[in-house]
Amino acid sequence: MIALASHLPDWNALHFLRPEWLWALLALPVILAVALYRQRRSDAWRQAVDAHLLPHLLAAGARRRVRLPLAVLLGWTLAALAMAGPSWRQQAQPMFQPSAPLLIVLDLSSRITATDLPPSRLLQARAKVGELLRARKGGQVGLVVYAEDAYTVAPLTDDGSNVALYLDALSPDVMPRDGQRADRGIDWATRLMRQIAAAQGQILLVTDQADGEAALAAAQARGLGLQVSVLGLGTPAGAAYRDDSGQIRQAALDEGRLRAVATAGGGRYARITADGSDLRALGVLDAREGTAAQRPGEGRQWRDEGFWLLPPVMLLALLAFRRRALLAAVLAVGLLPWMGDVQAQAAPAPASPPSQGTLWKRADQLQHQRLADGVQAYRAGDFATARKQFEGIDSDAGWYNLANTLARQGSYDEAIAAYDRALALHPGMADAVANRAVVDAARKRKQSGGQGQDQQKPQQNGQQKQQNNSQGQRNPQGQQPQQGQKDQGQGQPPSQQGQQGQPQAGDDDAQSAPQPGERGRDGQQAPPQVEDAKAQAQADEQQRQRMQQAMQQAREGKGEQDGKPVPGSDGTTPRQREEQQAVEAWMRRVPDDPGALLRAKFQLENERRKREGR
Repeated sequence: MIALASHLPDWNALHFLRPEWLWALLALPVILAVALYRQRRSDAWRQAVDAHLLPHLLAAGARRRVRLPLAVLLGWTLAALAMAGPSWRQQAQPMFQPSAPLLIVLDLSSRITATDLPPSRLLQARAKVGELLRARKGGQVGLVVYAEDAYTVAPLTDDGSNVALYLDALSPDVMPRDGQRADRGIDWATRLMRQIAAAQGQILLVTDQADGEAALAAAQARGLGLQVSVLGLGTPAGAAYRDDSGQIRQAALDEGRLRAVATAGGGRYARITADGSDLRALGVLDAREGTAAQRPGEGRQWRDEGFWLLPPVMLLALLAFRRRALLAAVLAVGLLPWMGDVQAQAAPAPASPPSQGTLWKRADQLQHQRLADGVQAYRAGDFATARKQFEGIDSDAGWYNLANTLARQGSYDEAIAAYDRALALHPGMADAVANRAVVDAARKRKQSGGQGQDQQKPQQNGQQKQQNNSQGQRNPQGQQPQQGQKDQGQGQPPSQQGQQGQPQAGDDDAQSAPQPGERGRDGQQAPPQVEDAKAQAQADEQQRQRMQQAMQQAREGKGEQDGKPVPGSDGTTPRQREEQQAVEAWMRRVPDDPGALLRAKFQLENERRKREGR
């Protein structure tokens, strides 16, 4: 009895999930009128027999003819009610809670050099961001810095260790211009989130003060499904710092305005602490905490009870199939939309061009879904599926991701054409400009068969060959300084714009192709060539000779005794120490500037924005 009572309708909660289908009931008078009219027209006996004789001749048939319109009306009514989706109870619905990406927006203005957080705000901020990257569980993470304008240090990636590589290079001197525009940092982070079609995500602003424009930018980000939280950097007492013009100023933590920004962005505020309590309070350690909180009533949906009306409709259709095929056809046509709606709830809608909508999704929803599916297929290395998803999406993001996919497949000409389409829709897309240059360079290398690359540094190869002949493979100081600089460049993280964590292809040309939104090493400016290669070679040769003389003198003065090496106190022989010193001498020639790469990258981006009038 209890189970039966649970299926009985609660009339107080009765409503229709698709009430627009109730408009179909307005067709009942029309159906009745048409049925009666056709009944009179189709009865040939009425034209041949007098009216007063018809009741005696057609009594049984007339009753059957009267029942036919009634069956049609009943079937139409039940079908319309079933399509309207009557519902009076709810059922549990499992909900998927995705991992929200996190973008850290760090203030790199001159105010970060204040020392109210010993040893400085900058070192404290680096340590706190590193702690966050190590402790965060799941989800993508990226890093954006800002001063007068905002720039991408590391795009969103699944591996936080890639972002941590840049922390030591962060300082105010890498920024093209000084300033403190937190609103631009939030806007730039929002733009990066939209490029990956993120339905929801987190933005963590790390600064000591913000203005009303930052609060407005946070509110706009919240309207797009993003959550903006703020980590206060500094103390209310503040400390002195020197700005870019050399003047001494005071920098203090303005918690009131920072709380206003967090409130406008739907996030939280916390002041930086020595332990991890600040990160826990902000809710950024677990990627699942960045999703929309489940409110009471969510996780349950109204159950469609229209299927209870199907048995009588099917019975009427079965009876009409034997008597009248027209009635079965009318009922079948009436049930098709309702059955299609049931199938749409059970299975995803078939793929259709994103420029066209369906009965279940709008055109923009289809485009968003296909864009997300394509990005997921790209990350899994299924470039054929990714290409199929991206094709037909006539937007800057669609053409840009299609170009990246074509580049990974080796279709360089098509990829360049797709980049051009993306730039036509969005002329200021820096990622498309950089990746197009990478693909164009890979295409030229493929066409020339690598000859052009081998001819770029003939002087360097000649010098290296000469050194190997004179020094032998034993001397590590025979390495060229250009090669040392190259090794150092590979040790530094490449400049990236866009998503990380993509699978790499096996061949060289495929490795030259960009990841989605990623700038590879080809996208960076090459180091300036030596104007006078001959003079450089002579200087290197003289330096080498001086080193050889010093090594020879060291061997003669305190070198080998009786042909045996004399070990030092550290367990190494004099020859090993001399070789190590020679290597260190070469390494000292390489400038130690970890922020040079970011400085050059931001400067180029700043010049490009000036040309575009931004």
